[in-house]
Amino acid sequence: MAKGPISNFITHNYRHFNAATLVDAAVAFDEHINAGGKMMLAMAGAMSTAELGVSLAEMIRQDKFAIVCCSANNLEEDIMNLVAHSHYKRVPYYRDLTPEMEKELLDNHMNRVTDTCIPEEEAFRRLEHHLVDIWNEMKAKGERLFPWEVIYRLLRSGVLEQYYEIDPKDSWVLAACEKNIPIIVPAWEDCTTANIYTAHCIRGEFDPSKSMVKNGIETMIFLTEWYRENCGGKGVGFFQIGGGTAGDFPICVVPMMAQDLEWPDVPLWAYFCQISDSTTSYGSYSGAVPNEKITWGKLDINTPKFVVESDATIVAPLMFAYVLGM
Repeated sequence: MAKGPISNFITHNYRHFNAATLVDAAVAFDEHINAGGKMMLAMAGAMSTAELGVSLAEMIRQDKFAIVCCSANNLEEDIMNLVAHSHYKRVPYYRDLTPEMEKELLDNHMNRVTDTCIPEEEAFRRLEHHLVDIWNEMKAKGERLFPWEVIYRLLRSGVLEQYYEIDPKDSWVLAACEKNIPIIVPAWEDCTTANIYTAHCIRGEFDPSKSMVKNGIETMIFLTEWYRENCGGKGVGFFQIGGGTAGDFPICVVPMMAQDLEWPDVPLWAYFCQISDSTTSYGSYSGAVPNEKITWGKLDINTPKFVVESDATIVAPLMFAYVLGM
């Protein structure tokens, strides 16, 4: 497929160091997908608040990602941006804020993520009562769902459409919902939505011992079944943004099947790329070079392996543009 001006720009100008790795990783990604392989996105950080959905949503719509594993905040914050975008506050001078200025933001119910403040009332509280309606419905029916299934039910109900403040095509979670791909979320408890759920449990409205939201072990079991169904042929690649649990949790499904379940002939991940600003030091998982993953039974000697040491908010849209042929 002929490439567009963005692709041609990076292949012509990005010739060395991290820039060259960006191109090499994008080309290998493209080749893997075009050969019939599938790709997982493992996404940490605050990529939803960084509005990565502007480029990521189209990647999902065009089947460049078949599954997503993300930190819990990324699942909820894409929807918050969808319904409350005009109420967000950008603070370009965030490095100069004093503690007193930070307290003023708190008093105004603005929760800061680097240069962007998420509005508590319009984002968190706007979603809360609609989520409680879903949870009460699940309670009445005795249902148990994964976190992304709760969000998909909320989106498909149509109740949020009245609040939409961005073009829906720029919401990556909405794109994933429309394609019905899984968004697995290890450690869902570590997010505002889960804090809200916990508060309702403490009030006695829901029983935490009979949690309606499926847990991390069930998530790994689901991922095991998904991987077994999708790892044939050219296999599944692993595209990671950032580090932490969003990456460490899903990549371990392969050695778990091979070593703990002792299943024979488990295909290793067929491609690996990480965009990271973490260095290799003092046992850092996030900064571990790909070769270390060979020793853990995650990658093979000949697996295409890349680390782009840069800012994902800059790098990822360029790589996505190449894969999309832009």
